[in-house]
Amino acid sequence: MLSARQIEIVKALTAHRSMALAAKFLNVSQLSLTRRAGISLLATLGLVGLAQAADVATAQPPEQGPPPPNCWASLRDFLNSTALDCPLTYAGFTLYGTIDMGVGYQSNGAPFNGSYPDGVDYLISKESYGAKWLWSPNPTGQSQLGVSMSEPLGAGWRLIGDLEFGFDPYSLQLANGPRSLVENNGVPLANQSANSDSSRAGQIDNSQGFLGLSHATFGDLKFGRVDSLTLDAVSAYDPMSAAYAFSVLGASSALRGFGLTELARSNTAFKYRWTNSNFRVAALAQVGGYDQGNGSAGKLEAQIGADFGGLSVDAVFSRARDAVSLSNYTSLPSGDTQDDLKATLSDNAGVSLLAKYAWGPIKLYGGLESSRLSNPSGSYPNGFTSLGGYTVLGSAITYDAYTINKILRVGWTGAKYSITDQLEVRAAVYYETQNDYYTGTCTGTGVNTSSDKCAGSLDAFSVMLDYRPRARVDLYAGVMLSRVYGGLASGYQAVSNVDPTVGLRVKF
Repeated sequence: MLSARQIEIVKALTAHRSMALAAKFLNVSQLSLTRRAGISLLATLGLVGLAQAADVATAQPPEQGPPPPNCWASLRDFLNSTALDCPLTYAGFTLYGTIDMGVGYQSNGAPFNGSYPDGVDYLISKESYGAKWLWSPNPTGQSQLGVSMSEPLGAGWRLIGDLEFGFDPYSLQLANGPRSLVENNGVPLANQSANSDSSRAGQIDNSQGFLGLSHATFGDLKFGRVDSLTLDAVSAYDPMSAAYAFSVLGASSALRGFGLTELARSNTAFKYRWTNSNFRVAALAQVGGYDQGNGSAGKLEAQIGADFGGLSVDAVFSRARDAVSLSNYTSLPSGDTQDDLKATLSDNAGVSLLAKYAWGPIKLYGGLESSRLSNPSGSYPNGFTSLGGYTVLGSAITYDAYTINKILRVGWTGAKYSITDQLEVRAAVYYETQNDYYTGTCTGTGVNTSSDKCAGSLDAFSVMLDYRPRARVDLYAGVMLSRVYGGLASGYQAVSNVDPTVGLRVKF
């Protein structure tokens, strides 16, 4: 019979998988009493030992992944990290931004304007005329700087906030569409620089500025200056991500505001988003009107969407009352000042239907948007102060531009293909149409069409190559070909533009 001491030695040897040593330790004399029982005991102890060894192996701590990057070792290390790896956070506040700078050629372009959010007219526009090499800011989107906040409140709730402004990386001016109009007030069309109305009017929060509450179960509720649901959704479903130089949806922000650019953002609005598994809903309600810095007297939006594997679909519905479209004078009326602008008002309604599908390295995109503009509900005989603080006189307001409703539709499709983790190519096609809402008789064609209210269309094709040598750095090159027809070309100096553009974008 084995002694207690011998059993302990055998256990120790078998626990370290030394079965041969255990067998030698058990001498013949110890097995003489009952050879069969001893062998059975040895086998049992061997199994126990192996089980103990397995338990020891299982209890070992899991292998550690690669250490987090040392973000601040060098500029190279910082640029090769992501915002999640290395946020610029202090005391719950995070600084972030994007700088996007490029250079390009325009077959029919307009001179650079440091106030205009796009900087130059990538899409063919009324003031576009003649070939030009141009410094081209913000080709893939607005350069911006912001501070976000997320503070725990307990019970799963967080206080959230954001303050963000867009700017021109060359002029360093805050993005200000109305200012670009004023700078071209009284200037003949042939001599005008790039200009257009915009929801960005030089505010310190010209992108967004809100406070809100967030909960993983109950969703997010924000109040303040917020992007419209349309702006969020259309940008997410555009193969070019609403790039100014390569997307009709980016260059013409009116399409992200159901017909008018000032509807792309609201200054005083509640915005709610809720997600449950693969299902999502959202709603936006604007309170206040022009006096609170809004581009309409009121706006409501709703969104519903879902994900099914690689397929994502969304629908957005919108209504706005007394929406504003600002424009300038080619010849200032007597008594008007340089800062006076004209306004056309409308009631707007629209729907966007959007889809995208991810299949391995390929993503396919598509969307349809339809907007209806009708004469406004309200009247402002004393005029009002527009976005950016510019004066609109009562005599400079047009109320009857849409006696016949204007129907504006745009459809698009495209794809993004990831060649490698660092290199991708994108391509897109856009087609925009408007109905004949002219109360007179349309005559002529193209730039000679009798009215810009006559039926017309715009088409565009774009392609872009994007290379990311570092996580925060993009080098890109692309081109968009755009052309207008019929009423959409009325009064234009040229009907097409080709805009090959290269640039550099850095995020932090």
